[in-house]
Amino acid sequence: MTTPHDAGRPHQGGRPTTFDVRIWAIKTIRNKSRPDTYQVRWRVAGRPKPNSKNFATLPLAKARHAELFAATKKGEAFDVELGVPIGEVRAALAAEVPTRPRTWLEHARDYADARWDERQAPGTRRALADALATVTPALFSERPPDEISNLVREALFGWLFQSGSRRSSTDDGTWAENPPPAKLTQAVAWLEEHTMPLPELMDPDLMRACLTLLGRKLAGGPAAPNTELRKRIAFGACLNFAVVRGDLPANPLPALDRAAPKTRDQVDRRVVVNHMQARALLEMGVRPVAPDLVAWYGGMYYGAQRPGEMQELRYPENLTLPPRGSGRWGEIVLVGNNPEMAPGWTDEGERRARELKHRAPGETREMPVPPPLVDLYWAHLDKFGTAPDGRLFRGLKGGPVTSVRHREVWAKARQRALTPAEVASPLARRPYDLRHAAVSTWLNAGVAPTQIAEWAGHSVAVLLHTYARCIVGQDEAARRRIEAALLLDAPADESMPRP
Repeated sequence: MTTPHDAGRPHQGGRPTTFDVRIWAIKTIRNKSRPDTYQVRWRVAGRPKPNSKNFATLPLAKARHAELFAATKKGEAFDVELGVPIGEVRAALAAEVPTRPRTWLEHARDYADARWDERQAPGTRRALADALATVTPALFSERPPDEISNLVREALFGWLFQSGSRRSSTDDGTWAENPPPAKLTQAVAWLEEHTMPLPELMDPDLMRACLTLLGRKLAGGPAAPNTELRKRIAFGACLNFAVVRGDLPANPLPALDRAAPKTRDQVDRRVVVNHMQARALLEMGVRPVAPDLVAWYGGMYYGAQRPGEMQELRYPENLTLPPRGSGRWGEIVLVGNNPEMAPGWTDEGERRARELKHRAPGETREMPVPPPLVDLYWAHLDKFGTAPDGRLFRGLKGGPVTSVRHREVWAKARQRALTPAEVASPLARRPYDLRHAAVSTWLNAGVAPTQIAEWAGHSVAVLLHTYARCIVGQDEAARRRIEAALLLDAPADESMPRP
């Protein structure tokens, strides 16, 4: 096959090209001492000799023959010097050009997007953005200019790593980048140009600087051990993502000789109130200042409910109560969790209920309502009723109970109901400590851990580890058992001296 002589464009990208190409039929090369081979031949204008390529099998030869014919049929020019379609030349040149390594910011932003798309809980998304925003300044290639230095944290945490605000979904199912807010435009542009290439993160000194920053508060003081560990775990996972993508040969963190912070993940028994203290806090502390929240705190103490779970408690939809004053137990079927979180961390852009913590969507959790809590619920219903959608608790404006309000009320309740020494102590310092008191009470009452774990929404292993220091009375029982065992070794002859 041939094309008109001199029909090609003289140059493409600085290389002479032509459409003058002649392709011959495949030729079989017979060999006596070895298998036959198959030759493809073609001539490109301006070359004194034809191009040829031998193949070990006929299918390979036919495939190359077809590629050359296809190039001429669609009007693709051939490179005069190399004698191949210009598309193949471009592909070869592109492969030879080294690609620019991803920067830390490009990678961290991709990681935040990937985790966001896994439909993580809003709090988990926020914690990841916090960790990435904390460590990124250690990976700047130079110091930020003064005019944007006070916007760096906001640009990282509130925009670049907040995927729901930074991106918008398109009709074809992909994501489009939104322009940043006007006040962050300059800061975002600077950040996109001034973080280190990922390969530089293999430097141990740089990694130590990152860990140092993760162990600090924004104000410069040491961070709480649990906070530091949480951020280190997120940073390590982000580095693992770089390994999976081929941007790093290995995660550089495990090679460092820097120990992880020692954390406290067991409940301090000093925060646990007894029943008398709990009743005083509810009746003497909460009722005079916020009577609509007495049953709220009672649900934490008597039912070990989380604040987000109580936001979704509806009557009579998932709360069954016996007759008033009957002294009988009721039952709750928890169906959702609505913890307080800024709307920007949700998929919908507003606060909404989601599945129960540690449960799959649609799963419920049943738990009993002891008679004291039944009485509190009836008193609440009689005085405050329910919201139009059946919610038992609502804020001052009808929405969810805000964390600011129930924390402020609790601080006042402690001042009213506890002694000065108790107020100064860790005793029930946070409303959530009432939940710890509930679980501790059940454990010390001898309820099976499997049952408690089901009611509280824990695994048995987490339950026993978290509340190990709150199981009281076990040391005395252990001493009695040891004494009984030692008596078995007492000599039968009372005349023999005892040790």
